[in-house]
Amino acid sequence: MSNLNIAVHTPALLGEGPSWDAENNRLLWVDIEGYKVHVFNPSTGEDRAYNVGQHVGAVVPYHGDEVIVALRSGFHTYHLLTGELDLIEDPETGKDNNRFNDGKCDALGRFWAGTMSMNGESKAGAFYCLEEGQPVRTLFRDVSTSNGLGWSPDQQKMYYIDTPTRFIDRFDYDLAAGEITNRTSIIAIPEELGFPDGMTVDSEGMLWVAHWGGGKVTRWNPHTAELLQEIEVPADQVTSCCFGGPELEDLYITTARIGIPEERLVETPNAGSLFVIRPGVKGQKTYAFGGGTQPNTK
Repeated sequence: MSNLNIAVHTPALLGEGPSWDAENNRLLWVDIEGYKVHVFNPSTGEDRAYNVGQHVGAVVPYHGDEVIVALRSGFHTYHLLTGELDLIEDPETGKDNNRFNDGKCDALGRFWAGTMSMNGESKAGAFYCLEEGQPVRTLFRDVSTSNGLGWSPDQQKMYYIDTPTRFIDRFDYDLAAGEITNRTSIIAIPEELGFPDGMTVDSEGMLWVAHWGGGKVTRWNPHTAELLQEIEVPADQVTSCCFGGPELEDLYITTARIGIPEERLVETPNAGSLFVIRPGVKGQKTYAFGGGTQPNTK
C-alpha cells in the first residue's frame, strides 16, 4: 500500500460523491454545501470548480462535458463549459427541506440516488432510480440519510448505507430489470468508528467505507462482515471514496470541514481536501449515465 497523499488541497465544506469519468480520465466530485461540481485531472493536477447555484449531492459522467447532477431540486444535466442546467425530473417537488445526497450509475447506466432532510428530520428521504428516457422510479422511502452504494462484481448484489442506522445493507440485484429485493443488514459499524458514509466496491467484491466522525476509510468482507483494513485520514469527517486512474488502482477519498470545531480544524488543516492512496487492490469499472456495457433492450 502506498502513502496517503493530498490530490487536491482545498477547503471543501462538504466534499462528497467522487465518480471516475473513464472516458475523459478525470475525477468528478462535489462540494455539497459549496454548491460546486469539481473536475480533477490527475495527469495535470488541475482541479476546476463549477458553481451550480444550489446543493449538489452527486455527479456522474454523461457525454463529453455534460454530466448528470442530483441537486436539491432534482436530477439535471449540467454542461461544464456553458454552465447550462436542464431539469430532467424532480421526484421531490414540494419537499423544500430535502436534498439529494449520494448517487452513482449501475452497469446499464441507470443513476441511483437518494435524498435526506436538511433539518435533521428522520426518515424524510427516499431512494430513486433515473433511467434514460424513463420517469424516475421510487424504490423505497423512510430514508434518513441516503448514502453509500455499490454493486458486487457479478452484479447480483447491491450494497447500501442509510448513515444513522450504522448498518450496511445488501439487496438482491436484478441488473436487467433494475430491481432490488430482499433487503438485509449485513454489517454493523461499531460506534467508535463513527458513522458509515460513502462507499465503493473493489474488484474483489470487498466494500470500502468512509467514516463520518471516524477519520478513516475501512475495507470489509460483505460475506463474513470481517473488518479487513483501515486507512487513517487526517480529517475527522471522511465522506466517500471511489477508485480511479487508468488502471483503477487509485482510491480517491473526499472529506469535509463542516461540523468540526475551529480549534480542531487548526489541528487538521487539510480537512476538506481530496486525498488519494494506492491500497493494493483495484476498483471496478465506473459507468456513465445512459451508457452501460450492454445495449438496453427496452
